[in-house]
Amino acid sequence: MRNPARERSRNLNREVWESPSVYGGEDVNASYGAEYQLEAFATVAALAPVTKKITLIAAVHPGLWHPGVVAKIGSTIDFISKGRFALNIVSGWFKGEFTIYGEPWLDHDERYRRSEEFIRILKGLWTEDEFHFKGDFYRINGGWVKPRPVNNHPHPEIFQGGNSKAARQMAGRVSDWYFMNGNSIEGVREQIEEVSALARQAGRSIKFGLNAFILVRDTEKEAHEVLREIIAKADKEAVQGFGEAVKQAGSATSEKVGMWANSNFEDLVQYNDGFRTGLIGTKEQVAEKIQQFHAVGVDLILGGFLHYTDDLPAFGREVIPLVRQLESRRSPREEFALV
Repeated sequence: MRNPARERSRNLNREVWESPSVYGGEDVNASYGAEYQLEAFATVAALAPVTKKITLIAAVHPGLWHPGVVAKIGSTIDFISKGRFALNIVSGWFKGEFTIYGEPWLDHDERYRRSEEFIRILKGLWTEDEFHFKGDFYRINGGWVKPRPVNNHPHPEIFQGGNSKAARQMAGRVSDWYFMNGNSIEGVREQIEEVSALARQAGRSIKFGLNAFILVRDTEKEAHEVLREIIAKADKEAVQGFGEAVKQAGSATSEKVGMWANSNFEDLVQYNDGFRTGLIGTKEQVAEKIQQFHAVGVDLILGGFLHYTDDLPAFGREVIPLVRQLESRRSPREEFALV
């Protein structure tokens, strides 16, 4: 039977994804959805034929997937989407995501070593006619993927996050993009300088994405009142539980710190420290702050919103044009994406 309410919801979602006013013709993807999020590959595969411009970024856990299978799935989605597929490699910080399926939980730095092998295999299968690989975690004996990805520059882009020494070193060696949790301009500058130096040592370059919660209102006072309301209405037990879990994960790194080492309760209400980026205020203030992050090396803003279907289109209409104006006046760097 037809469900009119469901059809209206589906059509609205499609309008949001396809509308150029939403994202200014740039990249868009959905925000973190905790235990209710949809499986990433199936979701981007479903979006591929009904969208035209957006980059479709799936996330994958090495250890739960084989890189050969992921290479084929990614190539297929890239073919269907005409070159718009990208992949976020998540090395993993939550032990239960692995042990619930009976998979071994590796030490922190070993998880990043496995991820690096995973990425090297993806690149090899996407670009070589006959690929061989012998590592500590994977073996490929003359593997290949056809059809190859449409995106041949030279392959679909690889994203990663992580704040540890192992994460930064891996980003410098093999990743195309390095995602950072929300942070101050100085904190972001420090990460960009270190990872860029590591990439140069490997004879490469790398781009940078920054998580942010974006809250634009008519006045700065109104924006911060909404922020205080969000924090006041947060599920305290859930936020505290998440905080304890990430502290335990951070203690497993060689430096004994992790992505959320300096995050307080208010920061953790938005999972990836999005409040700390400070994109909260009037449209002019938010545009100016985005430009400041761009000036220190940020190429992409990964934005979260309170009311997605209202706030995201408004951001596209009201803030992105201001950012473009500021760019044209100040920066010789390449344009950056607002996700």
